[in-house]
Amino acid sequence: MDSRKSLISVGTDSRGVALDSTVRPRAEPLLRPEMPELDGIRGLAILGVLVYHGLYWGVDLSQFSKFERVILTGMWVGRLGVNLFFVLSGFLITGLLVDGRSKSNYYSRFYIRRGLRILPAYSLTILILLVTRLAPLKFIVLSALYVSNLTPLLGVAIAYPVLWSLAVEEHFYFLWPLAVRAWANRKLLGLLGFVIIFSPVSRLISFYLTSSNGFVSYVCNDYTWNALDGLACGAALAICLRQFNPSRGIFQKALLSVLVIALIIWGIGFRLGILTRQEPLGAALQVTPWHFLFVAFIGLCLLFGSSPHKRFVQVKSLRLLGEVSYGLYLYHLLIFALFDYLVKRTGISVTVGPIFMLLARFFIVAAIAIPASLLSRRLFEDRFLNLKKMLAP
Repeated sequence: MDSRKSLISVGTDSRGVALDSTVRPRAEPLLRPEMPELDGIRGLAILGVLVYHGLYWGVDLSQFSKFERVILTGMWVGRLGVNLFFVLSGFLITGLLVDGRSKSNYYSRFYIRRGLRILPAYSLTILILLVTRLAPLKFIVLSALYVSNLTPLLGVAIAYPVLWSLAVEEHFYFLWPLAVRAWANRKLLGLLGFVIIFSPVSRLISFYLTSSNGFVSYVCNDYTWNALDGLACGAALAICLRQFNPSRGIFQKALLSVLVIALIIWGIGFRLGILTRQEPLGAALQVTPWHFLFVAFIGLCLLFGSSPHKRFVQVKSLRLLGEVSYGLYLYHLLIFALFDYLVKRTGISVTVGPIFMLLARFFIVAAIAIPASLLSRRLFEDRFLNLKKMLAP
């Protein structure tokens, strides 16, 4: 028998001839209770963040050759892993809220489950920052209140950078459940459309308000009102799939349309400064086409993940990174800081080139941070996650 297909007899026709039918794997629904491909997307997102912080962020590029500078500058794109997290989070959280909208324990269930997922590792990170004094006390206190992205408005620098995006998500978690419970899906889509349009306008206003000193700090993009469009894009995808239940063909066309919109924005903006946030257009729209691209990417992963070709988007290594992505996101800068401290303290001197040292630093930290995050997940975070069914069924 041909291994590529399976034949089963389904009876006989009117002449008594046996009828055989080729059994082909059927596509599953796009939305399923378990969607392993989304763990792979988390894995890609955290890998991007690791690459950005390890090979670009804070690196003095002047010490490298021209070719090396080009390669390392390309590592900047890893910063967009945070934006991919935003789109994915908006998709997942909105799906949970819409699906649980009719439950009597709607609010308590959502907030208890979010608390069990977020607070343990986050609290541990805050404690480490406090004990090691890697951040000022004012910043730590404000971060404990989940306003780390707003500390510059209070004259306090963002001393541990990764916390800003978690603050944005917490503000989203606080407000969005209220809207989902109160409004119908179509009204929510209208609100999300407004947010997607308003966020670039808000970033543009922030650009002009902060450009008087001749240099626009990226920190204004960390404010919640400047960073909601990624979450809104993911939320819109989640609602559209539930409200309209498109066929696979229509969904593919919709994703292609979203991708075309992203390409049009890039095409028009390329010569108008979209590549740098030191220009008005870039400050407003640099991340916007990426959000649309990430919507199309998530949709494509859903299509593949619900098809016989799911193996292409359910890669085990990426799913493992996705499983530990939250802890890895919180801890990896701590481990980079520890590595730099030990190198400086021990006075290690090597004669190899700077690119070798940079790569060695990246791979050593990754080799420590990933297992550490896995241990955190299995031995620490899972203890709280296992309480979900008991405390918030």
